[in-house]
Amino acid sequence: MTNVRPIPAGLRVMVVEDEILVAMMLEDMLADLECRVVGPFHSIDKAREYLATAPDSVDLAILDVNVAGQRSFGFAATLSEVGVPLIFSTGYDAAGVDEPWRQSARLRKPFTPAELEAALSAAAARSS
Repeated sequence: MTNVRPIPAGLRVMVVEDEILVAMMLEDMLADLECRVVGPFHSIDKAREYLATAPDSVDLAILDVNVAGQRSFGFAATLSEVGVPLIFSTGYDAAGVDEPWRQSARLRKPFTPAELEAALSAAAARSS
């Protein structure tokens, strides 16, 4: 893909996704991009617990907007507070994302490996 900066090898990506098949697909795509998957976490509470115990083990996070009926924006705020860039993964358009987060990186489900790579590249570049 052109105009995509290389993703740092070993980038530690937290995956917060309650749909098992989507999480598995995302794990496979991330592995193909030589990223290390943290998780996946199928609930916000489990992801929050993990981050509290190992805050320096996550370079970037991919969050489903709706995880098991719970919106992920509160956890997104926690990630932002500790300096972890994030990408929302969602079937919603911008109207389905709370106003403060509408300018955040977003992957619209279903997404392709190339779209994931571009989003990771952009997010990693913003954080460096």
